[in-house]
Amino acid sequence: MAGAVPRGACDCHAHVFGPLDRFSFIAGRGYTPAEPLPADYRAVLASLGLDRRVIVQPSVFGTDNGATLNAIAELGAEFRGVAVLPPDVGDAELVRCAAGGIRGVRLSDLTKGGVSLAHLETMAARLRGSGWHIQIFAALAADPDLSGRIRRLGVPVVIDHLGLLDPRRGTADPAFRAVVDLLRDGLCWMKLSGPYLSSRLPAPHGDIEPLAAALIDAAPGRLVWGTDWPHPMAEGVPDDAGLLALLDRWAPDPAIRHRILVDNPAALYGF
Repeated sequence: MAGAVPRGACDCHAHVFGPLDRFSFIAGRGYTPAEPLPADYRAVLASLGLDRRVIVQPSVFGTDNGATLNAIAELGAEFRGVAVLPPDVGDAELVRCAAGGIRGVRLSDLTKGGVSLAHLETMAARLRGSGWHIQIFAALAADPDLSGRIRRLGVPVVIDHLGLLDPRRGTADPAFRAVVDLLRDGLCWMKLSGPYLSSRLPAPHGDIEPLAAALIDAAPGRLVWGTDWPHPMAEGVPDDAGLLALLDRWAPDPAIRHRILVDNPAALYGF
């Protein structure tokens, strides 16, 4: 079990997939999820003792952010969101999304229905000065040019799911060192989420612990945590309380956990 969860703790990565009688999945999607609803997610948050939440637009809806905006509106003021938007998005849509709690735009080359990282610089130019960030879902080791591109963007960047870093390559891997440098230089944030996506071991994913602990040691002020509920890309159904308990292992200092769960999300999402 996780230790005491501080007031104001935030789940910085979750998805809502319904109601499907109002919001339709796109054709050509990479997967077809079940229909977890805002009420289902509220129950998970209550069980974990989390007060703040970030809903991330799932790829199965493409660039129609209606379900995500609906979830934020239904769940309340302590919610924020990350949208999927085309690089030529108009001002009116940005204003509508901002009013609905959106604070970032997600780009991905790993999901059908997402917007590609080929648009990274264009999206950065579109968002510069807005206070929004770009969230990236990418395998960092597979794109050695990505860290250099991030350095030149001029907007905050959030990296999903531990950057899908391969634990077998360890902390000396150039991709790991590059992201540590970005974090230390204040140019990006990292989500300590989805360890099962890159781990080669079952829970508690002991091969991920050295990477996570090294990130926490290097840049505790640039890290946030998330469940990735309802875990659409996981094999099996991870235990959310167990995922939260991993943070105790990775960051045994309660003050550091407070930064990751409370202070950092407040700074990044404007709670």
